[in-house]
Amino acid sequence: MEILTDEVFGISRELPLNYVSRASADEVLVGNLGRDRHLVIYGSSKQGKTSLRKHCLSDDDYIVVHCSNKWQLNDLHSAILKKCGFEITLSNEKSQSGKNKIVAKIAAKFFGAQASGEYSGEREKKTVVETKPLELDPEDVNDIITALNSVDFEKFIVLEDFHYLPVETQKDFSVALKAFHENSKLCFIVIGVWLDENKLTVYNGDLTGRVLSIDADKWNRNELEEVIDSGARLLNIEFDKSFKENLLDNCFSSVSIVQEVCHRCCIQQGVTKEQAQTRVIGQGIDAKGIIQNVVGQQSGRFNSFITQFADGFQATELEMHRWLLYPILVTDTLQLGRGIRQKDIREMLREHHPRGQDLNQGNVTQALQSTAALQIKKDIKPMILDYDQTNLRLNIVDRSFLIWLDNQERRDLLSIADLV
Repeated sequence: MEILTDEVFGISRELPLNYVSRASADEVLVGNLGRDRHLVIYGSSKQGKTSLRKHCLSDDDYIVVHCSNKWQLNDLHSAILKKCGFEITLSNEKSQSGKNKIVAKIAAKFFGAQASGEYSGEREKKTVVETKPLELDPEDVNDIITALNSVDFEKFIVLEDFHYLPVETQKDFSVALKAFHENSKLCFIVIGVWLDENKLTVYNGDLTGRVLSIDADKWNRNELEEVIDSGARLLNIEFDKSFKENLLDNCFSSVSIVQEVCHRCCIQQGVTKEQAQTRVIGQGIDAKGIIQNVVGQQSGRFNSFITQFADGFQATELEMHRWLLYPILVTDTLQLGRGIRQKDIREMLREHHPRGQDLNQGNVTQALQSTAALQIKKDIKPMILDYDQTNLRLNIVDRSFLIWLDNQERRDLLSIADLV
């Protein structure tokens, strides 16, 4: 059967055929699947987090819940129940608070004829008149555990796009995770865009030792080169050495950029499927130019991010979110790739912010800690900034943004942010 270029290079929904296993990610994930701990897969946008999960687990090993920026804890718990085989409906009955109850009915098609009970609960955690065998409060983790235990659910529960959840929901679920660990055999795999290894334990210190974080962000040069070479072997081609070196030098360690540039090179050279005879492609093609073109197509999104983030949650005297953009828009991209320390941000703002040396450190810290919440509120997808509260660094979690910045006139961007 012929192998198509689209199955190898580019961004696709399926696991790419040229997937490369990494000791720092794949081996760590596989080695910890049976240790009864919750797992967190984290990294920048489009760095292979979902592919890592798909590669290391069989489809029958897990169910997937895609998180929404509109969900509170009860919504997340209800979504988990639905994916685990429960039918969720609103009850006509009211609790004493006047809220409709939620009826969770076990779907027999998932669990066989023995699964036929009904469980009901409220949208809010209130005392209600008990009218069912078990009243299910969607905000109560103990009720969720009881429901899942009643059907002997044993698969991993994967929470994709956990970073899209409102920050308060992330914090609430971090508390629930401790109960899932102590009172059940259920294991969650949380996948999110951030670079803080300890993000969930920052939200709930009791998760220390109960959660293992796996860094899916790091791709070294050899691993990225293997992505290129393994794809080339599948298509019976070779990439010109100069093209490949140019690509690796300018991709900012982004596997998605590598995949997309190789795809475009193949299409440009007429390689749409596996070649009958080995071909060398990419001679005379400027890989950096393709990278700039790929990223340049996102200029509208990045400019919109700058204006939306600058506006903050609302108009304020200090305009802290607008000024948080200043160090980002003036700092060298290589330094940005390593993150900007809170200390350096504070010193830079005291030098340029209208308040000068009188700028309060607490205002800076508060603005930094709300960077994710602001992007969630503004529906900025994928996220571009995240603050690492463990290492006190503001990180760029979209490598395309770094490449885009590297090719912009910074003063123009400061003007867009109204900082000049």
